[in-house]
Amino acid sequence: MRFTGRELRSKIDEDGTLSLSLEQVEVGDPADDEIVVRIEAAPINPSDLGMLLGPADVSTLATRNGVGLTFSVPESRRAAVAGRIGQSEPVGNEGAGLVVATGKDASFLDGKRVGMIGGAMYADYRAIKARDVIPLPDGATSADGASMFVNPLTALGFVETARRGGHQAIVHTAAASNLGQMLQRLCLADGIPLVNIVRSQAQADILRGIGATHVVNSKDADFGARLAQAIEETGATVAFDAIGGGTLGSEIVQAMERAAINRMTEYNRYGSTVLKQLYIYGALDPSPTMLNRMAFGFQWGVSGWLLFPFLQSAGAETVQRMRARVVEELTTTFASRYTRVIGLAEALDPDVLRAYERKATGEKFLIDPTKG
Repeated sequence: MRFTGRELRSKIDEDGTLSLSLEQVEVGDPADDEIVVRIEAAPINPSDLGMLLGPADVSTLATRNGVGLTFSVPESRRAAVAGRIGQSEPVGNEGAGLVVATGKDASFLDGKRVGMIGGAMYADYRAIKARDVIPLPDGATSADGASMFVNPLTALGFVETARRGGHQAIVHTAAASNLGQMLQRLCLADGIPLVNIVRSQAQADILRGIGATHVVNSKDADFGARLAQAIEETGATVAFDAIGGGTLGSEIVQAMERAAINRMTEYNRYGSTVLKQLYIYGALDPSPTMLNRMAFGFQWGVSGWLLFPFLQSAGAETVQRMRARVVEELTTTFASRYTRVIGLAEALDPDVLRAYERKATGEKFLIDPTKG
């Protein structure tokens, strides 16, 4: 049985034009270990926007023949995407839907709803290896399962990374995001103190509404003092930063150092002996990361953190344990809340694209191809 449907593609040409289009594709009979899924839900995550729009200047958005969009990639940013010039790339890391065809070794999945990861999810149909999907628990919808990989495994990965590093408490930025709310619920369940950094009172209210104790607003005049107090109360020595650019990461490490020095009984000209670790996992601010390194001694580290390299290093047993927990707590700890559901074609509506490209905290878009 063959299926014909649409697939959202992103392409960058030699002249720096990035184009988005819906292409007709044909999905053939699945291999023995494959299934074909009719996609019913796929979230728009910041990581998806990285492939969808890359380094394009969104202010240059234009329509093309009424069926696609184009943008200009500034010449100064093209080197970062040289490897994808001329290639039409499918988009969408994860999704969920109904299994409509199976290979002979995957027949046990026939007719089931599954969550899946593997790219090309902004489409009507997806052929995928059976090993890359997880059957949804009874009663769960495709919307429930659409975001069961990236954000839940990232939250669990943060906790696992902190534990492996000997850290007892965590600091998280952009903390009212869908991921941030998951992390807060997870830390409450596991008894891990969490310091949440937000940018507005509304965001602080979201987190306090789900039980957060330590929430600090980076826009407050006394932010530095409040952050240091929260870190001193929790003993946090590791931070996961979604912002990336600017001075916020440096301010976090400096607050950790201040809290550590307050616990010292004698002076050390090299600062505290407490290791303070900052992981940058996002780029909501694409400007350079600024570190005032003389403000936090010499026991510190700054590095990047990405989900898939973490999963590769964590080992199969750990990953299986994490996935099992996501399934068990899919509609509680790892529940996702969507503020808007759009059809696949609507993803190329200029006004809709501008809305989801903002990556506004508290807003999360879900694509449902069955809506058109």
